Amino acid sequence: MQLLSEGDEPVPEFLKVKTAEEIVEMVRSFAPLEAEIVSVQEASGRVLAEDVTAPEPVPHFARATMDGYAVRARDTFGAGESLPALLEVIGEVAMGRPAETAVRPGTAAAIPTGGMLPDGADAVVMVEYTQPLDAHAIEVTRPVAPGDNVLQVGDDVALGEKVLERGRKLRPQDVGLLAAIGMEEVRVFRRPRVAIISTGDEIVPPETRDLPPGKIRDINTYVVASQVREAGGRVGTIQVVADDLDELEAVCREALAAHDVVVLSGGSSVGIRDFTIQVLERFPGSELLAHGVAIRPGKPTILARLGEKILWGLPGQPASAMIVFTAFVRPCLLRLQGVENAGNLETNVRQAELARNIPSVHGRADYVRVSLSNDKGRLTADPVFGKSAMISTLSKADGYVIVPEHVEGLEAGTLVTVHLFSSP
Repeated sequence: MQLLSEGDEPVPEFLKVKTAEEIVEMVRSFAPLEAEIVSVQEASGRVLAEDVTAPEPVPHFARATMDGYAVRARDTFGAGESLPALLEVIGEVAMGRPAETAVRPGTAAAIPTGGMLPDGADAVVMVEYTQPLDAHAIEVTRPVAPGDNVLQVGDDVALGEKVLERGRKLRPQDVGLLAAIGMEEVRVFRRPRVAIISTGDEIVPPETRDLPPGKIRDINTYVVASQVREAGGRVGTIQVVADDLDELEAVCREALAAHDVVVLSGGSSVGIRDFTIQVLERFPGSELLAHGVAIRPGKPTILARLGEKILWGLPGQPASAMIVFTAFVRPCLLRLQGVENAGNLETNVRQAELARNIPSVHGRADYVRVSLSNDKGRLTADPVFGKSAMISTLSKADGYVIVPEHVEGLEAGTLVTVHLFSSP
């Protein structure tokens, strides 16, 4: 887009340029959304809004950790291959049922993994260390100590133990733990509702055939919507708006009323048809936190607060928009969901060896797209060069490498941190 630079008038500048680190600090300061209660079955990927303590011990009965025989440990002391201990088999423990027979001196009960330890028994001899003499007697060829191959009450989780902390993003194994302690519901932070608005007279739907000259298919809406969902957000309004100030204001006003976050694609720079800043000026109380970020690509980025609502203005170029979303908007959505380290630039990364040189200009942080490959167990990052308008470079890229502003390029063979576009 053409800049306002007629005659001797100054070229418009970005109003509030911030470093990447400053943007991240702003994201960290955002408060999570309110909590809601969801069933444990729906809790994976959600973030706990409160600590979880165990309402009961796990296990709540002593149980075997191996197939074998429940015994009194003292009856096996001194047992060996040459002098085994002889025990009478008095029965078998059934899975899911209490033991019906107590183990007395000189006796044993067959028991499966997970079976309830009978009264009188204090250990389990693994079946590998026994020899059957007949249906009612065994020889034990290795001694056991009290507690061997047994989980006692509360060994796994004690009654009242804090098992999961507030701010924990629940994984499938965490959901399993919640089920194990009898939790049916859990309090989590609400997922943010996100509106996505693409701007530009040139934008047409992807299904358009025989593209007229000057028109391009909408890319950013689909990329951003996918990124929002992957970050745990709920995609609401999706709309394409022409370069019209009044129309953009009306759409933004409606979107802000119904969503927690509004993401605009395009219109965030300083061209004659970049209206995002002008729209913000029409909202009383709006706070412009950043207009411009000191990275390439991605400089034309906007971050604003409107009360409790957040507005992001992304660059119109697809590569720039995806990088800015990954670096800043994704952490913002995670933070709203209660993730404590959402602004940590070292999350969702991989270490790799740079396959080729990356040139860079001193004084500016460059975010260079790379593709990852595994070369005989060695992870390598190959730069994907190309203009930020080229969507093909994004399809080839797995993430990006940051060349710091004080560094003039990176040499092949350098160990670099790759920030992944998608969670592994």
